[in-house]
Amino acid sequence: MRTDSSPGTLPAREHLPAGDAGTPVLDVVIPVYNEEKDLQPCVRRLHEHLTRTFPYAFRITIADNASTDTTPLVAARLEAEIPEVTNFSLEQKGRGRALRTVWSASEAPILAYMDVDLSTDLNALLPLVAPLISGHSDLAIGSRLAPASRVVRGPKRELISRAYNLILRGSLQARFSDAQCGFKAIRRDVAQVLLPLVEDTGWFFDTEMLVLAERAGLRIHEVPVDWVDDPDSTVHIVKTATDDLKGVWRVGKALATGSLPLDRLTRPFGDDPRDRDLTNVPTGLARQLVGFCVVGGLSTLFYLLLYSVFRQFSGSQIANALALLVSAIANTAANRRLTFGVRGRGGAVRHQAQGLVVFGIGLALTSGSLAALNAAGSSPAHSTELAVLIAANLAATVLRFLLFRAWVFPERGESNAGSTVVASHPLSSPTYSTSTPHGTTAPYAPLPQRPVPHPQPYPTATQVRAGEAADGSWRDATMRLQQVRPHDTDPGDPR
Repeated sequence: MRTDSSPGTLPAREHLPAGDAGTPVLDVVIPVYNEEKDLQPCVRRLHEHLTRTFPYAFRITIADNASTDTTPLVAARLEAEIPEVTNFSLEQKGRGRALRTVWSASEAPILAYMDVDLSTDLNALLPLVAPLISGHSDLAIGSRLAPASRVVRGPKRELISRAYNLILRGSLQARFSDAQCGFKAIRRDVAQVLLPLVEDTGWFFDTEMLVLAERAGLRIHEVPVDWVDDPDSTVHIVKTATDDLKGVWRVGKALATGSLPLDRLTRPFGDDPRDRDLTNVPTGLARQLVGFCVVGGLSTLFYLLLYSVFRQFSGSQIANALALLVSAIANTAANRRLTFGVRGRGGAVRHQAQGLVVFGIGLALTSGSLAALNAAGSSPAHSTELAVLIAANLAATVLRFLLFRAWVFPERGESNAGSTVVASHPLSSPTYSTSTPHGTTAPYAPLPQRPVPHPQPYPTATQVRAGEAADGSWRDATMRLQQVRPHDTDPGDPR
C-alpha cells in the first residue's frame, strides 16, 4: 500500500538457515478456556505428531485464559511431564489476547496456533509452516473453503462461515478464503510489527490480523485442510457474529480514514538480491485502475447531478464549470485515499493543486465540446447536452488517470528521475533475538534440529497477567511478557 511516509521496516523474506541450536523453530500455541477434558489428549496427540514428523526443534505452549475448572492443573501436569510443553496462565479471557501475549513473548521464528479440539487434520501442519520457514510467505492459514478441502460439519455452521467470508469480501475487499479457521501461523518478524496494530482481543483477532496483513501487501499462504466439526464446541455463535460485525465496521472505518500505519509492513520489491535495484517498478496497476473506474463512475454521476442543479439558474458553461470544479475536488480526494493509497495530510494541498490542473484540462475538453455543440445548432436539447458531456468526460477520465498515476500520485521510485528501489537492510540472513539469563540480547542461531527428548523436572505453571512480566524461564531462554497494548485490560470480555 502506498503512502507518503518512509519505506517499510520489514526486510525481504529470507529462508531461515538450518543448523543446530537450542531455540525452538516452531512455537504452537493452544489457547484454552475450561478445557479440562480435551486438553491432555490434544497436547499429547500434537506432541506425538510433531516428534514423528517435524524435523526441527519445537515447543507447545498452553495459553490458559482464566479457566475456572481444573484446566490449569492439567496444563501444569503436562508441562512437568513433557519437556517441549510450556504453560502460561493469563487472568483475562480472550483468544486474541492470549495469542498476542504469548506470540509477543516467544523467541521462536515461526509462531502458530490451533484450537484445542484439533478439528483440523495435523497432516496440514508442516505444509502450513513450510512456506514461512522457506521465506516464501509471511502468514499461513488453513482453509476449509478451498476446493481441495474436505469438511464435515452441519449446514448451519457451513452457512454462517460462507456468509461471513462473503461479508469480508464485500466490505473489506478480503481475498483470503477462510478467516476463522483455528489453524494459522505467522513469521515472528512480521508478528512483531503487525500485532501492535491489531486491537481485538477475542475471536475477531484472526480476521483483523489477516485484513491488515493483506492490505499491507504481505503474502498469505492458504493450505486446504481436512476438518471435522466439534459438536461440543462452546463458541456462542450469535454473540461472536455480532462482535465480528462490529469489528468489520471498525476496521473498515480505520482503513477508509487511513489511520493505520500499514506502511510499516511493506516489503521491498523482490526477495532475490538481483531484484532489489530495479528501477521504476510498477505496482498495483490493476487495483488502481479498478479503483479509479469506481471513483470515476461515482464522480460522473455526482457531476451530472450538480450540472442539472446548476443548470436551473445559470447557463450551460457556468453550470459545467461549477459542477466540474466541485466534482474534481471530491474526485482528487477520493482517488488520493482509495485508489493510490496515500495516507495522512502530507502533500494534500499540492495534490489538490495538481488535481486542479487536471481539472483545467477536463474543463477545456468539456467546454470545448459544449461550444462545438452550440455552434453546430441553436438551442440543443438538454438530453443532447448530457450525451455530449458524457462522451467528453470519458475522454477526460482516461487522461485524468494517466496524469494522476504519472504526475499527481507517482510511485516512490518515479517521483525522482533515475532513482532506484533499494532495500534498506543488509543482504545477509536475518537474525532473531533471544533474551539470555543475564538480560542481554544474542542473535538467533541457525535452525536447530529436533533434540532427542529427555525427561527433566519442570516447575509449575507461571501465573502471569497479560501485559506484565513473567519470571519463569522457557528452558533455554528467559522470556519476559511485555505490555502489548496499554488499554488491553477489558474485564468484561465474555470469551
